[in-house]
Amino acid sequence: MLRASAVCEGLEVPSASLVCEGFLGQAAATSVGLGLPNIPVALVPGHIGIQSKEEVRRNILDVTVDRVIENLTRMPAAGNQKAEAGKRDIIVKGGFSEVNRYFYEHELSDGLPIVPPTREKVEAFLRHTERDPEESLGILLPDSRVATIWSIAVNAVMAGCRPEYMPVLIALVEAMCDPEYGVEHSGNTPGGETLIILNGPVIKQLGFNYTQGALRDGFMPNTSVGRFWRLYLRNVAGFLLHKNDKATFGNTWRVVLAENEDVVKKIGWEPNSVEMGYSAGDNTVTIARYTGGGTFSSVSGSTPEEMLPYVVDSVLSCHTWQMHFNLGEGNGTLRPLLVLSPIIAETIAKAGWSKADLKRHLYEHARLPAWQFERYLRDWIAWGTWSLEEEVRLGRIPKAFHESDDPNRMVPIVWKPEDFMIAVSGDPLRNNIYVFSHNAFMGYPVGKKIRFKSDWEQLLTGTKNK
Repeated sequence: MLRASAVCEGLEVPSASLVCEGFLGQAAATSVGLGLPNIPVALVPGHIGIQSKEEVRRNILDVTVDRVIENLTRMPAAGNQKAEAGKRDIIVKGGFSEVNRYFYEHELSDGLPIVPPTREKVEAFLRHTERDPEESLGILLPDSRVATIWSIAVNAVMAGCRPEYMPVLIALVEAMCDPEYGVEHSGNTPGGETLIILNGPVIKQLGFNYTQGALRDGFMPNTSVGRFWRLYLRNVAGFLLHKNDKATFGNTWRVVLAENEDVVKKIGWEPNSVEMGYSAGDNTVTIARYTGGGTFSSVSGSTPEEMLPYVVDSVLSCHTWQMHFNLGEGNGTLRPLLVLSPIIAETIAKAGWSKADLKRHLYEHARLPAWQFERYLRDWIAWGTWSLEEEVRLGRIPKAFHESDDPNRMVPIVWKPEDFMIAVSGDPLRNNIYVFSHNAFMGYPVGKKIRFKSDWEQLLTGTKNK
């Protein structure tokens, strides 16, 4: 709404953006990022999702209408936009405590101590790339800042990364800038958090953990790179709590998930990099935003047929309101992720199943009764009147969602088998899986290839000796 309003105001056409009470702070912060720090808004009291029709009508007539009229008939007051420091300005001097106090008080840290980004430390990161420090990788919403190689190095220092991680970090920010990912949705109310999946020889070269405790902090590469992601979202994109980040509960940053490519190769499956359009053996990063999920332990059985009923049930239990991503603006963008521990993947593969076979099984069995699917949309997430039959008739969704009029018919939770994502990682001898519930187009999976300097191997040897 605000982006449309900004276009109108730029053309000198009066506008009024209707904003629910809980989003007024976000509207003010977003306006600054749009270059119009005083976009006219009209308050909608409370939250219409839990109000009766009579309450909504009364609030609109008593409060909102007058503000709309005012916005359309009066020139808005000039807004003040705070000037930012220059790219290479020294913003604070002092010891470790003084620097950290300044960064925290000016909302430049995540609440944990940061490594002060001195010019010397930043330059050490820049030596691990041939890219120009001022090169722009894109403009990041909502603050409309330029993502540069220099700012990557600065935030990498702060996050506690090592200089040799720089190629990985550049690929991550390239993915963040990709319109397919939708960085502008990073502060939406479900509080989804991005998971980074790493593939290729770089996993072992940089010492990423890909076995026991794969999603636990404790290994510097996995931990610091994951922290870098959130710092960059804060300091460059502009997602700050109580401002542009409107997560109802939220999650903290996640450590990097490195795939166990030794196991994947042994069982004849494709690594995640291939799913993202690259070749096996390529060094890649994949990002996608997930609203939740969890571990499902003791996936027992000696055959896929014995194991998979539990797996299917686990997938269904993690996906409820996300069903609306199959329809309307979501348009089939739901991409559930299953992370299998190696022993689970090996058992399934031992029976002759490929990764494609597993995805087909999930598509055919991870299904809901049609009446329940529609109930999620119609009754429980206030989507309004909804009919899968009508959507299929109009050609908006696949025919699999209405193959008969039976309300108990089973319908899939995704459009096609390939929509399921599968990775292998974690403790090699534990029979567990982790299911991530996806945030669809508001964090769509994007993969990027990691590119290295021509003297990468020499630089890597040098940094390991320090």
